[in-house]
Amino acid sequence: MLKSLAGTLAALMATCLPAAQASPARLAQLASPEVVASVQELRLEAGLQQAVQTGDFVGLAVAVVRKGEVTFIRTYGETQIGGGEAVTQDTVFRIASLSKGFASSMVAIAVAEGRLSLDAPATGIAPELALAGGGEKSLTLAHILSHRTGLPPNAYDNLLEGGAAPAEILPMLRKVKSICPVAGCYAYQNITFDLAGRALSDAYGMSYTGLVEQRLFRPLNMHTASFGLEGLKRTNNWARPHTRRHQSDASLPPHPWTVLEVRAPYYAVPASGGVNASILDMAQWLKAQLRHRPDVLAPDALGLVHAPQVGTPGETRRMRGAAPALRASHYGLGWRVYDYAGHKVVAHGGSVDGYGAQIMFVPELDTGIVVLSSTRTTRLWTIAPMFLELTFGLPPRDWTAPGAAR
Repeated sequence: MLKSLAGTLAALMATCLPAAQASPARLAQLASPEVVASVQELRLEAGLQQAVQTGDFVGLAVAVVRKGEVTFIRTYGETQIGGGEAVTQDTVFRIASLSKGFASSMVAIAVAEGRLSLDAPATGIAPELALAGGGEKSLTLAHILSHRTGLPPNAYDNLLEGGAAPAEILPMLRKVKSICPVAGCYAYQNITFDLAGRALSDAYGMSYTGLVEQRLFRPLNMHTASFGLEGLKRTNNWARPHTRRHQSDASLPPHPWTVLEVRAPYYAVPASGGVNASILDMAQWLKAQLRHRPDVLAPDALGLVHAPQVGTPGETRRMRGAAPALRASHYGLGWRVYDYAGHKVVAHGGSVDGYGAQIMFVPELDTGIVVLSSTRTTRLWTIAPMFLELTFGLPPRDWTAPGAAR
């Protein structure tokens, strides 16, 4: 009914108002908030249809939450190119670094329960950890969760990808030259961030994965969420990762998509990148992050992890092409925090071996979006900004244009 009404209103506006007046701002003046939201979602759906028609996706799933309700959920494509099943709301994807938000949220619960302190020394969590110049002696759990280790970005991820166990890599970090003192700057990490999982395991006397399943997945009704390669394959409804080479000649079509083998290295750091989930699962997670499940995640815990800890100007520059309204960026505890067109936006992206994922939400407006994909096309990163700009009533732009995907 609401979509029908919104469609009727949009048609009437297009017919009765001059083009200059049929704007997001004008719509907001003329319609109720519910109808405005519905029209925004119709425009989002039109943008998604255009994006899918570019051929940049094999499997795609998108959900929007407003005021504690899933008001929009769409799936596109198939689980495997050329013969897979249709992607559904229950199709499972790897969510890569969106996993970090689960770890930090669980840490916030542990802090509230008096089981952990953000000032806990890293040496007590992982005695084998060593940093250049003895930096590990001043490193804390808060520094780990906000990527303020002093290490260069993604330190020794190459060893992890080569099959080395995280416990073997930790003492080797002493060979890596620091780019700043501990707590002095931001540089994204996977291996050290995973120590949050070890701290939680020690605090509760059970496996990190079992703890998250018990305290987050089950009570949030994330029925298909899991950890690891076995968890991904346990269901017959999971999206295979895909890749393709792009032509150097822009006048030629891109090479076709090919299926990638699912690789295990980042499953070895579950707090950093170990979670698998469906779009329906992630909609429940988004509800919780928007403070609609205080029985599972208390507001104080969310306030802790969503608070900015360190500036990330490099992120602002990197995102500017896909998100031109991004003014500034920070990192909190397992979450990114943006100033987007004057609004606080909490977000994170994830990318691993043919999978891409992104979550963005606006606490003050009680709304957000999550996107899961079985390709890592650059166009993926324009979907959440498209939603934000529709939500904020910014002037529309062509999201299918080649420049919009850069």
